[in-house]
Amino acid sequence: MITLASDFGSPYPAAMKGVIRRHTDAELIDVAHDLPRGDPRAAAFWLRFVLPEFPPAVHCAVIDPGVGTDRDAVVVRGGSHVLVAPDNGLAMPPARALAGEGKGSSGVDESEEDVEAFVIDVDEPASETFHGRDVFAPAAARIRVALEARSATTPKGVSEALAAADDLSPATDPVDLTLPEPSVERDDAGDPVAVGGEVLAIDRFGNVVTNVPGELIRGRDWVRVNGELTPVAETFGAVEPGERLVTVGSHGYVECDVNDGRGDGAFDLRPGEAVRIVADNVSL
Repeated sequence: MITLASDFGSPYPAAMKGVIRRHTDAELIDVAHDLPRGDPRAAAFWLRFVLPEFPPAVHCAVIDPGVGTDRDAVVVRGGSHVLVAPDNGLAMPPARALAGEGKGSSGVDESEEDVEAFVIDVDEPASETFHGRDVFAPAAARIRVALEARSATTPKGVSEALAAADDLSPATDPVDLTLPEPSVERDDAGDPVAVGGEVLAIDRFGNVVTNVPGELIRGRDWVRVNGELTPVAETFGAVEPGERLVTVGSHGYVECDVNDGRGDGAFDLRPGEAVRIVADNVSL
């Protein structure tokens, strides 16, 4: 299959699908086309969360604020999966997750041991503003056809197929992107008492997703979020409608939410902003 992800909305993804269909009858699956506009880091977070649920596939992901510039177009292999994307770091976090063999406390186990990147040799595209249609969709289709021709389903087989492609060359210095790590303060017993984190993304419900691993708040009833006392709950229904809560999302990270409301407004948080979570019985 080929998956498609972008910040394009509609109707641009339809043009990408049309291009792909001219070359292959592969199953096409839309991951999302409403990813945060022009934000490769937020998109990388969501793809790192979603793509490991798929069997081996070609993933075409286009969040490309540098379209038309001299940035490269890349193909990144993670295990048996292939990502086709602009060279802005977007593909690296999901590729590492796809190369990992298991899931850790944050939802994925990242690995760099089975990741390799290639640069796409691009002819002059028809448009300088729509490389999703003119560069990335055709490349995804060609790779899908090449993998099928070789019956390549293992990491080794996929790697060999990419290395043999005429329009790909090894990337010597692909742009990397890593999600920020929280800073954890612990007491004398080694238990976490405070975490300095950052907002990674906000979903369509207004849930504020941080980079704080969920294990750091499990077992607590209350925490302070940027100084405000907030209950820790496993479900939204554990608090009354309109009330704030802190919970662990399905991605494994701490969220700042509101039952039947928007956490971004209630906590006054935006992507990239700092968030400090402190145990309710600690004065820090």
